[in-house]
Amino acid sequence: MGDSIDESSNAAQSAQPQRHDDDDEPAGFFRRIIGVFSPGDDTQTDETRSDASAPGAMPGLRNLRDMAVEDVAIPKADIVSVPVSISRDELVDVFRESGMTRLPVYEGTLDTPIGMVHLKDFALRHGFNGQSSAYSLKKMLRPLLFVPPSMPIGVLLQKMQNDRRHMALVIDEYGGVDGLVTIEDLIEQVVGEIEDEHDVDEDQYFVRESPGSYLAIAKTPLDEFQAETGLSLTDAEEVDEEEIDTLGGLVFMLLGRVPVRGEVVEHPSGASIEVIDADPRRIKRLRVRLPDHKDA
Repeated sequence: MGDSIDESSNAAQSAQPQRHDDDDEPAGFFRRIIGVFSPGDDTQTDETRSDASAPGAMPGLRNLRDMAVEDVAIPKADIVSVPVSISRDELVDVFRESGMTRLPVYEGTLDTPIGMVHLKDFALRHGFNGQSSAYSLKKMLRPLLFVPPSMPIGVLLQKMQNDRRHMALVIDEYGGVDGLVTIEDLIEQVVGEIEDEHDVDEDQYFVRESPGSYLAIAKTPLDEFQAETGLSLTDAEEVDEEEIDTLGGLVFMLLGRVPVRGEVVEHPSGASIEVIDADPRRIKRLRVRLPDHKDA
């Protein structure tokens, strides 16, 4: 399996440009992080791995050795990707609606990935409205990394730094795509969650986007949100008020599992809760639409 992954990665790299200015990383920073734990320092027990990969595991340098790619990867069902046959206007729509700057590109199905398209390359070639020169997605493709799920995240972080890659596809034992991991996913296991410009400010739990629609972080206290909206979220039979006190906990209780990004949960009150951001271990951001505004 390892040989097939390496061959696929090498073939993709040989067909694509090897350097992109915006992918350069400050080498000193990554070397200081990666150097703390050498992947070959010692063998880890299953008990150690399970502690580090458990939901809610604390960020720290130890995770570089104790966590594997499969512990942090986005599941296949949650990957935003595009076919190589996608039109220019459709690609613009995917970039706009997903908020992603990098998208895997496949031929036929996602199990046949052929590269990655970067928003910057598209904008430089076609303008930010996608309306200039002749469109060819294949000419814009960058190579992807292909990695096994068992690879320690410290090893992958070092490989991403050396190869100047920000994204890797996780390949299962049959050669199919099993998930996706970004360099941000790996760094968050060391330094904690990295907020971006789309996140709610740290000092506020939620903001009103429009009448009846709220963007909230998962740790929003239920009592504060209910006081703001006048919506009762804990009176339903499915909800045990004594067991939960946050919006994220409410969603987890309703589903009985961690949801995937884009999943919509219908609350018994009539409200709908959309998962805006989540990883395999935790919910991050939510959009709540009140009952009278669900279809707005």
